[in-house]
Amino acid sequence: MSKDSEARSTSGASVERAYTEIRQRAMTFALRPGERINELQLAKELNVSRTPLREALNRLTAEDLLTFSVNRGFSCRELDAKEIFDLYELREELEVGIVRRVAERASQPELEEVQAFLLETAELPDPTDVDRMVALDMKFHEWMAELSRNRQMLETLKSINTRIYFVRWVDMTDTRRDVTQGEHRQVVQHLLDGEAEAAEAVMRQHITRRMDQIVEMLKRGYAYIYVTQAMNHSDKGLR
Repeated sequence: MSKDSEARSTSGASVERAYTEIRQRAMTFALRPGERINELQLAKELNVSRTPLREALNRLTAEDLLTFSVNRGFSCRELDAKEIFDLYELREELEVGIVRRVAERASQPELEEVQAFLLETAELPDPTDVDRMVALDMKFHEWMAELSRNRQMLETLKSINTRIYFVRWVDMTDTRRDVTQGEHRQVVQHLLDGEAEAAEAVMRQHITRRMDQIVEMLKRGYAYIYVTQAMNHSDKGLR
């Protein structure tokens, strides 16, 4: 490998590493809403130079996880109730459409595989492991999107899930997993029984959120960000 090729490879790895780390922080609001990003400090934390850091920040801005203004530079996005509500509405229509396509295109063995996954994970994970619960929930929904045989539907759903990840995390802290799992199983069972409209109806009910529910979830989210995280940082400082 030439020196130029090696340098490009190293730079690309630095961009990807910075992108992955900052993306996780933005998704979970470890970067607080509206918080201005100190590029020098962040580059030092991640042990990357400013060029790959800036490329990673630009990618995340294009994905609407960060914002950029000439005067303030890069900032973490705000938790905006109307934006979250709009994303849930989009997700609702998208996932109902996904179920419709799955009914037309997925095979019986494929649906049985999803059903087996739901049964195997019914008792998992520990109810206090919210990250794991969200991951399992997302796996089901994205698996269904894969069975739609429509790549654009899958990629759009992944994008939405990234932008509402934190709100779903907050919601999952109060949601009984047996209820959500039961609705997942209902969707699959209706599809196995050839009842596409019934499957669509369950999926719509499963995802629909009113604006007042969104606002309440955001209130809990802000409490976690500004109270719980602060307490965790304080505890670490005492050790």
